Formats: sequence, C-alpha cells, structure tokens
Amino acid sequence: MKLRLNFKLTTKQTFISLLIFILLLLNTVFIHSLSNNESSLIQMAILLDTSNSMDGLIGQAKSNLWKIVNELALTKKDGKIPTLEVALFEYGNNSLSQKDNYIRKIVPFTTDLDLISEELFNLDTNGGHEYCGAVIQDAVKDLKWSKNNKILKVIFIAGNEPFDQGNIDYRNSAKTAISRGIVINTIFCGDLQNGINTKWKDGADLADGSYMNINHNLVEEYIKAPQDDEIMKLNQELNKTYLGYGNKGKEKKELQAKQDKNAASMNKESEIQRAVSKSTQNYVNSSWDLIDGYEKNEIDLKKIKDKELPEEMRRMTLKEKEDYINKLLKQRKFKI
Repeated sequence: MKLRLNFKLTTKQTFISLLIFILLLLNTVFIHSLSNNESSLIQMAILLDTSNSMDGLIGQAKSNLWKIVNELALTKKDGKIPTLEVALFEYGNNSLSQKDNYIRKIVPFTTDLDLISEELFNLDTNGGHEYCGAVIQDAVKDLKWSKNNKILKVIFIAGNEPFDQGNIDYRNSAKTAISRGIVINTIFCGDLQNGINTKWKDGADLADGSYMNINHNLVEEYIKAPQDDEIMKLNQELNKTYLGYGNKGKEKKELQAKQDKNAASMNKESEIQRAVSKSTQNYVNSSWDLIDGYEKNEIDLKKIKDKELPEEMRRMTLKEKEDYINKLLKQRKFKI
C-alpha cells in the first residue's frame, strides 16, 4: 500500500505530536483495509539518535510517551482497540560498540509500556556517529515483524546528522523495509531544508513514509485542566487494584510505581497523560497483574500456587479468590 502525506509543519511541532499525527493517519488507512476476521495490530519501532546534541529529543520522548497511547486508544476496528507493540533502538552514541555501528536494540516488540518508559528514562547522550542506514537495517532484520502487510508496520527514526553516514546504504535499507510492508517516517531535528539536503526526505520517500522536521529543544507549556486533580485521585485508587502474582509480580508492580514517578518528574502534563493511559486497553499487564490476567483468561486460579499469590489471597478458598478479583475488576472499570 502506497501512502503519501503532504502537509506543512511549523517549528513548534514536537517529535511526539508529529508521531501521533502520522500514526493516526496511517492507522485509519490500514485498519479499514482489514477484513472482519483479522485482528488489528500496530507495530512501531522508534529509532532515537542519542548523540550529544539530542537531549531535547530524548526529553520529549520521555515526557510524551503516554500521549501516543491515549491518542491510539481513540482508534478502533469493529469496536476493538488495536494492539500496540513498541520496539526501541538507540544509535549514534559513542558509548555503544563500534563493531555494532554504535547501535543498540534496547527493547524488541513488546506490549509492556512500563518497560518502554523505563528504558527511555535510562537513556543518556554521548558523542556522535549516526548511521541511519545501519540502524534501519537492524530494525528491519532483528525485529519480529508480522508477515501480514495489511496491518500497520512503521519505523520512526529521529536525528540531526546527514542520513547517508556509515557503510550501509540507507537506500538499500529503506527499499528492504518497504518490500516487507514497513513504512519509514523520518524526523529531522533542525531546519526543514537542511534535512532535505542531508537526505532525510529521501529516506522517507523510498519507504512510502513522510519526512518531517521539528524543534527538538522546544519545551511544551502545560495548561491545567479542571479535571486534572480528579484524574490523579482516581489514579491513586486505580493503583490499589493491581495485584502482582508469580515471579514478576512484585518487581513489575514496583516498576509501575517508578514509572508514575518518572512521568511526574518530567512535568504535570506527562503525569496526567500517564494516569489516563493506565485506564486504556493498550495498557496491559497480564503477565504480572492478577486482574488483567484473570480478565484475559491467561491464568487459571485452580493451578496457581498460593505462594505465587499476593499475601492477602493465600488463605482464600477458590470462590473467595474469584470474588476478590471480580470486586477489584469492577472497581478498576470505574476508574478514570
């Protein structure tokens, strides 16, 4: 499927606002192409330049991740919200291995959005050897992309150095991507014409994507809304409905709390956006949360050992366990 998006952008555009815009536009086209018996899916790989000059870009990604989740939650196919899988790469950082072209696959495709958030907050910038062709090639070859070309498969690559650096030709990488149904959108951090001159537009054109430029150092202003305080109160109540189980339960519940704090450390809007995201169907924790796992029929209470359950459930009968989970599930559905 070939799709061209032509629009004029201003220097006030940020990385995440553009990413959301393109995803929604692409998602509408791809979802409407699915037949009724095909499940909808979005696979999105984010490739971030983490060289010295990219602190602003990383900051935008940290503070606005949850906007993506909230916007995509508005898109539905046959009344269902598409499953969102996100992968994350960094490139251009001198702390990384030269033999790997200064590239690191941070997270493969995952629905664990807390993990993506955690890794974004762990990123540091350093040095600069930005090989776009190489990181696109790695993303195309190393990730488990769906073979279904009717779903949305998209790469977003952001940076500010010439697109044609390195020994791997970006043109070959882009052509390989689109041959597998993977669209590439390029985001140049700087002047529009400079990005065109340094091949960022060409990289997008070759893979049926869009070229955009942003002011990566722009700080968005938070505008308080009347419902913000109520959202945060409901978020506190929502957190009480999570029950960690199994080997990952305690660790993942602590990670969830940490990402609440990370979002709040950026700005108030980021904190609000994360709280809202936790009420959407794209925020799924069935691998460690008893409520999500039970609702999605991924766990069998008859088979779970008491030692794998939260302390308060270990002496309950099967009926008491089911009643307790259903009570929390009902409470969760009324939050935010």
